[in-house]
Amino acid sequence: MRQLDIKPVLHLYHNCVDFITDFAVGKGDLVLTNKLIFKPYFGELNIGADVVFQEQYGQGEPTDEMAEAILADLTGSYKRIFAIGGGTVIDLAKLFALRKASPVLDLFDRKRDLVRDKELVLVPTTCGTGSEMTNISILDSTTRRTKIRLEAKELFADDAVLIPQLLEGLPYRVFAAGSIDALIHAVESFVSPRASPYTRLFAKEAITTILRGYRTLARDGEIARVPLLEDFLIASNYAGISFGNAGAGAVHALSAPLGSAFQIPHGEANYALFTTVFAAYLGKKNSGAIARLGSILAAALGCEGKDTQASLASLLEKILPLKPLREYGVSAADLHDFTDEVMSTQCLLLENGFVSLTEEDVLGIYQACL
Repeated sequence: MRQLDIKPVLHLYHNCVDFITDFAVGKGDLVLTNKLIFKPYFGELNIGADVVFQEQYGQGEPTDEMAEAILADLTGSYKRIFAIGGGTVIDLAKLFALRKASPVLDLFDRKRDLVRDKELVLVPTTCGTGSEMTNISILDSTTRRTKIRLEAKELFADDAVLIPQLLEGLPYRVFAAGSIDALIHAVESFVSPRASPYTRLFAKEAITTILRGYRTLARDGEIARVPLLEDFLIASNYAGISFGNAGAGAVHALSAPLGSAFQIPHGEANYALFTTVFAAYLGKKNSGAIARLGSILAAALGCEGKDTQASLASLLEKILPLKPLREYGVSAADLHDFTDEVMSTQCLLLENGFVSLTEEDVLGIYQACL
């Protein structure tokens, strides 16, 4: 049985200059990034590569329209693609490293073979998705009004580069939502039926590191995150390794319609459902992997086992106040449509949950989160 697969070569730099020098970024390379990241950290380095700013093609989650618009403007022939950014930039760059990436929907529908003809270097600037370690690209399809997912070995990066310096300008709310998303990746992958002792090793370390950091922030305030940015970035990477091998579950399945219909950021959508999904799991089965997870959480939180759920929710509330779905504009009338969509389009993620959830369970989770 397959236990662990780590594809990209992993690098850690403490400044951007060393990264640019070691990788000899320049002519023949494409850098996909955001202006707010590129200008302060790379703007004066005269790297000579072609640079594309993703936000000029749309805001928020990556979409099929955004991908097509960028591809239409790429006239050069590139040997390497560098993605320096968050989940949107990284998900798009994975597609751009393929030969003949347009039309992108054909890739997701598997209407043609996936062929990599460029090297891919991923540099995350958030501590959330861990996407630099996965072979998954997710787009919000504007034509189909749902999220679409492509998973293939051709989407693995050649190199993943961690530079904690790039997180220094991250707004606190983005940091908080992203790192909670990393925590969810670790927790979901820990209880996944595809988990192995090796993936759980990475998940446990991610959980412990993130919760230790959160307890520091809860005590000392938002500014206390600055000396911990490297810890959070590495923890996100650990979670990405576990998540990339063992997969996500019902939290991600139920969050998919929220991002498409109401443009709720991915990390916030997952957070809105996280504790309620796991309460539903525990209501069905409280032994096995979820009991082992409970012991890890209790130790990291410094609480008794019986208080784990309440202590976790309380700590997360101090890091980022939890918003009910109605505050994002969701109404009770939307919940049946969400449930139908999840049951029809998110079967693989539901099957990868700790236990099976019925249509009634899914609707009940949404109602509890409203």
